[in-house]
Amino acid sequence: MKKRTKLTLSLLSLASVALLASCGSSASKKTEIEFFTQKKETLAITKEIAKDFEKENKDIKVKVVSVPDPGNVLKTRISSKDTPDIINVFPQNADFQEWAANNVFEDLTGKDFMSNIKDGVAEQYAIKDKVYSVPLDSNAWGFFYNADAFKKLGLEAPKTWDEFETLVSDIKSKSKDQAPFALSLTQADAWSLNGFGQLAWAEADGGFDGAQNALRFSPKGAIKTSNPDFQAVAKQLDILKGNGQKGADGATYDDAIAAFATGKSLILPQGIWALSAVKQQKPNFEIRSFAYPGKTEADAMSVGAADMALSISSTSKNKAAAEKFVKYFSTAKVFQKYYDVNGEPTAVKGVQTEVKTPEIEGITRLTFTDKQFVWLQSKWDSEVDFHTLTANYARTGNADAMAKELNVFFDAMK
Repeated sequence: MKKRTKLTLSLLSLASVALLASCGSSASKKTEIEFFTQKKETLAITKEIAKDFEKENKDIKVKVVSVPDPGNVLKTRISSKDTPDIINVFPQNADFQEWAANNVFEDLTGKDFMSNIKDGVAEQYAIKDKVYSVPLDSNAWGFFYNADAFKKLGLEAPKTWDEFETLVSDIKSKSKDQAPFALSLTQADAWSLNGFGQLAWAEADGGFDGAQNALRFSPKGAIKTSNPDFQAVAKQLDILKGNGQKGADGATYDDAIAAFATGKSLILPQGIWALSAVKQQKPNFEIRSFAYPGKTEADAMSVGAADMALSISSTSKNKAAAEKFVKYFSTAKVFQKYYDVNGEPTAVKGVQTEVKTPEIEGITRLTFTDKQFVWLQSKWDSEVDFHTLTANYARTGNADAMAKELNVFFDAMK
């Protein structure tokens, strides 16, 4: 009897080991791909799409990665040969162009999923006639505003810069409990004013080429406080100084979003990517937007470029799985889910966009026109210091310091 019991236990043990081995073998067959996204505003819907993909592709797991300061983290990982399988890149940036030229990314020219993208869009970011990213949508920069509060106070969105200055003055005089702007002026989130800084220079110098000639392609040390364009830029940045919510100097991007969403500030200077983050806080007012005003109504401008654009690592060990996910994400049916949350103008064929996001139409009316230019950093070696010096001036109003910082930043490129 004891022998039989021992034999039974032995057989059960062997069966258990076999079962565990079988489970381990099954798990080891699942391919894991890492999707590194720089879009924390849409992290929730991105993860949802990844889960949907896994349900249809049970042999693939998608690890969606989002980290603080993603741009610098990505630079570190690429330089250390630890490139994620799929990367949400910004193909207009100089670092992307350098990486693509150095074969960090897979050449996607002619891949079948490129047919999901509207003609000519991906080619805008080609390097030596080769495509290294799948641009799914485009960002744009401008101003969100609290339409209900505006109506209550008898205010309207400005059409010119003079009207903008009057608007800010009226908010301060008519609403003692609400600040004109929701700002994030910490160094870590100085990027949030990148659009303001670039548009100020573009307005002062007649657009993209004029701004580049004044900043990137001028002689060393040529940026001076006495220059008319510098004075025009400083005057426009002055509209921010002292007009943010309480604690704006130390506020983060999330703090600025919260200040606007809770009605503490009436205007949010930000890219249209921020809409989903604002909506997640369930504001109890109608959101609308306006573009960066110019001297006349016809001079309004915006700046933007590809936002959710996907590249694949050339050294990925799971290229087939990575391509399968990129193809899935770029289909109209799937990207519709992303668009319905994010609302940015999309390059994906077949996505229904009619009357989906009235909140951003004040800005996106300029997208794909000559009134929206590509981010100035497309011609720069870097951009971070430009963010910082713009936020520094918004905090301090120190023109001499801004001129010095601009020269240090751009002289290194000249």
